[in-house]
Amino acid sequence: MRYAIVDFRINDEEKQNLINLGVEIILCPPCRLLYDSVCGHPDMQIHFIDKHTVIVHKDMNEIFINKLISIGLNVILSKNSLTDKYPEDIILNALNLPNLFVHNLKYTDKILLNNVQNKKLINVSQGYTKCSCAPVNKNAIITSDPSILKTLEGENIDILKIPSGDIILPGLDYGFIGGCCGILDNYMIFFGDLNYYAYSEKIINFLGKYNLKPIFLRKGKLIDRGSIFFIPEA
Repeated sequence: MRYAIVDFRINDEEKQNLINLGVEIILCPPCRLLYDSVCGHPDMQIHFIDKHTVIVHKDMNEIFINKLISIGLNVILSKNSLTDKYPEDIILNALNLPNLFVHNLKYTDKILLNNVQNKKLINVSQGYTKCSCAPVNKNAIITSDPSILKTLEGENIDILKIPSGDIILPGLDYGFIGGCCGILDNYMIFFGDLNYYAYSEKIINFLGKYNLKPIFLRKGKLIDRGSIFFIPEA
């Protein structure tokens, strides 16, 4: 069985379409230490070191932790607690590629930082690094953030730069591309439909360059739900 960790607030259409992909859904519970717009976002509460090891915030719901353990994941607790104030809310929200770890390193949780010392550590001013980036593969990402674009220019990373906006994040002005999607096999799975997105052609062409096809979990505009973390079969 494969699994998908998603915000507890996904709707019935999104749930059913995930089930149709052959995955079991694991709902990320609300973290009341965060503000409401992102309180269920997986990319704020957990961080995958690799396919088998995940760091979760130290105050995480115990039932959720036990579920992760039951499916064979090694679970590590963060050093610090989340809060609803920046930068304490970003401690786990980093971009982690096979050879690079990208974040505002001043604020990365120390336990997380200790577990990525085998990679090249790259500091950027953007604290919401995972939200801001949609990894396509180990050498390609999509982002709207200029600081990430500028910093990674010399790192042999193919970057599709898109404008900010046109992504829903309830309670805030707009969301981010990284929070809309996740990779499963040769597909990028989206909360929402690119046909309703202003820059869809750019993204579809970029995905095609890397032999990825989009799948849409719901009709309507893209919505930032804090990423989809797909967990492969053990």
